[in-house]
Amino acid sequence: MKILIATKNRGKFNEIAGVLRDVSLKDGEGVELGFLGDLKVEDSDFVEDGVTHEENARKKAKYYFERVLTGEVLMGDGSGSDGDWSGSREVRGNSGGERKIPQSFDFVIGEDSGIYVDALAGEMGVQTRRWGAGENATDKKWLEYFMKRMGSLAPGDSDRGAKFVCNACLIGNLDGELIEKCFEGETYGEITHEIGAELLPGLPLSSVFLPDGYDKVYAALSTADKNKISHRGQAIGKVRDFLMNFK
Repeated sequence: MKILIATKNRGKFNEIAGVLRDVSLKDGEGVELGFLGDLKVEDSDFVEDGVTHEENARKKAKYYFERVLTGEVLMGDGSGSDGDWSGSREVRGNSGGERKIPQSFDFVIGEDSGIYVDALAGEMGVQTRRWGAGENATDKKWLEYFMKRMGSLAPGDSDRGAKFVCNACLIGNLDGELIEKCFEGETYGEITHEIGAELLPGLPLSSVFLPDGYDKVYAALSTADKNKISHRGQAIGKVRDFLMNFK
């Protein structure tokens, strides 16, 4: 089974892959995971404008799954993805050149996540990465801006409570049956006063989010421990459970 993870954020892909990579389906089949960032994708018309995480996750999954069906966008050899795409076929692009695309993905997973901080009520949520210094800022610059705001609004321990939320939507078509399922996960904690671990690429808040009941920030936890408790780990864990019981 081939699954496209519809994100260009390598940090998010790595976390999702860490949960799904060892999935064993009922018939004993495994999975191959494709990273959107490894493929040339003509997606300039895609706008992430949902007002909830589920709306954004569903929109991503639908958008890329429709293009999987038509073969419009998955241009490239997928050499950096989890699978080698040895079954790729030649297609002729709009420019007339020959390119390789994967033959098919069975499922696409669209994911959307964000943080809700007491001191920044109404400011982040679905806009988290686009908030503040903006989505084009480096992880370091984005986090510097965030921590400066937190220092001015919540210099003490009050109002530093926070909640991470993730929604993951799975869309696929197997044996003529269209499958569309969305799953959510959330984790409560607080924002630390100082950066508690080295920044994970694409996941700057992981270095300052201390989950309830733990003495280490997300980024300082082992992959296994983080996947057990994190918002993304919970949502993708539900996807994993669904897939393992699907066939």
